[in-house]
Amino acid sequence: MQEIISVKDLVEVYPDGTKAVDGISFQVNEGEIFGFLGPNGAGKSTTIKILTTLLRKTSGMATVAGFDIEKDAPKIRKIIGVQSQETSIDPELTGWENMILQGNLQHMHGKGLEERVTHLLDIVGLKEAENKRAGRYSGGMKKRLDLASILVHKPKILFLDEPTTGLDPQSRAAVWTYIEDLNEKEGITIFLTTQYLEEADRLCERLCIIDGGKIVAQGSPTQLKQEIAADAITIILRNVNGKFDDNVKQAGRQILATLGNIVDIVDADNGLTVYVKDGGSFVPELVRAFDRSEIKLASINLSSPTLDDVFLKHTGKRIRVEELVTPTTGRRR
Repeated sequence: MQEIISVKDLVEVYPDGTKAVDGISFQVNEGEIFGFLGPNGAGKSTTIKILTTLLRKTSGMATVAGFDIEKDAPKIRKIIGVQSQETSIDPELTGWENMILQGNLQHMHGKGLEERVTHLLDIVGLKEAENKRAGRYSGGMKKRLDLASILVHKPKILFLDEPTTGLDPQSRAAVWTYIEDLNEKEGITIFLTTQYLEEADRLCERLCIIDGGKIVAQGSPTQLKQEIAADAITIILRNVNGKFDDNVKQAGRQILATLGNIVDIVDADNGLTVYVKDGGSFVPELVRAFDRSEIKLASINLSSPTLDDVFLKHTGKRIRVEELVTPTTGRRR
């Protein structure tokens, strides 16, 4: 496949000395949905800002559709669409008027623009609400209108910076469907950033897992999960007094060391995650071993490998989604 974005040894150092992006390299293929998965502060948004010419890099090289991000910035801006974490729609205008305004800003007018707006509003499921003021839209509707508005000029590449942050699960799933349709029906290359494991797993053909400004793993979701090559058993530990401390964790490791078939053991919150070849057969053996000790198993969970397990393997920690959303209001808390 032909690459459409190429990044090599990209570095971004903020004025306060923080290295937000630390020598990353990757390529995005034309026509794919590519992702950056990582927690807040990992360097995802900074990378997007550099590639969309909103922020100058400190060092390294990057091209978008063959154009250099510094020498050819105006050319890049003409062929991309960018959706930031915060919506940029005008609440006083209707959905239709917001779309027309975006078209006018792109020097589009007349029947061609109106047909394009009608088509996009239909794609994102807002045709029936097109004459309603955007300020009265729900959070999910605003996100969908914002997404549609950056597509008016038929961009070749779409950059989505955490496109479903702040949405309830139902609205998030709806946006996923629209993103998939845009990629399939419009043929747009999509580069998205996310901290949601399910989002990356469902949407991305390939992705980079990023933490602390560095890429720690990259590949397709299936390939990355196959790296684990084992089931994950997470155990929460307590001593005889019902408390947890580092001594309990160390004692738990010693017990596990006496058992066979273990691929790896990593720290988890108040316990350990054990990777084994056959988790279902291993669980009874594990339970019996801990029954013979002074350590209690407060809980035990068996699962197939996830992208969070991949992140844990490479960073020693799990991805934490810090933002919670109330289902009724969509407001952050």
